[in-house]
Amino acid sequence: MKEIIAKMRQLLDDIERANDNSENSLKDSFDLFELPRIVSDVIDYLQPQLLPYEAAIYWFMFRHSILKTNDVFVKVSMRGLGEGVITSSRSGQSETLSYGAVQTALNGLEQKGIVQKIGEPSRDGTPYRILLPEEIAICRERMAKLNAIELPPVDYTKDGDFYNVESNRVKIFERDGYKCHYCEKQLTRFNATLDHIQPVSKGGDNSKDNLVTSCLHCNSRRGARPVMDAIISATNA
Repeated sequence: MKEIIAKMRQLLDDIERANDNSENSLKDSFDLFELPRIVSDVIDYLQPQLLPYEAAIYWFMFRHSILKTNDVFVKVSMRGLGEGVITSSRSGQSETLSYGAVQTALNGLEQKGIVQKIGEPSRDGTPYRILLPEEIAICRERMAKLNAIELPPVDYTKDGDFYNVESNRVKIFERDGYKCHYCEKQLTRFNATLDHIQPVSKGGDNSKDNLVTSCLHCNSRRGARPVMDAIISATNA
């Protein structure tokens, strides 16, 4: 009886992990045309905050997840990371990274909220989830800081549409830290939407001051209701 209960618990755990992974999957929403922007964000916002071995391992995991499968999940082994990623910086010793160097780099990536271990090690390696820059707190902080310093003033006669112009939409997402204005769910460029504070049906425009980042669920539920009603509803949900 105990064995049956243990198997049932294991099955439920597997189902729960599968559901969690499907919610965070990019496969249904990945757009190949977004790839240059993702790479640019990694270089601009993430790489300057990584140690050399951390950066090398992140790029290796990025290559074998997002680039290879259009998704954010990857399995890696300590041996594979030690031999196939970067040459050791210690002259006169083995060119491969030591187990300790790999472990330290992985721990650093986890502690900084850049990768997440989502399962236990097996013969095929340990499963990880790779986070995109907009999901990483230190990247969002750097985005906000650099945007406040570097963004030129907006020419509203030319660039006033922040809803239909893709490059302007990204500015709203970055301004809001890719977080839903109503329920505060952390989003990515693949599931974030824009919502009009003053609905277009009631005279609202597409200016940046009239737009907020929203998850699809809150955006759909709100409709033309006042913003405060939507916030209260999302908080009580």
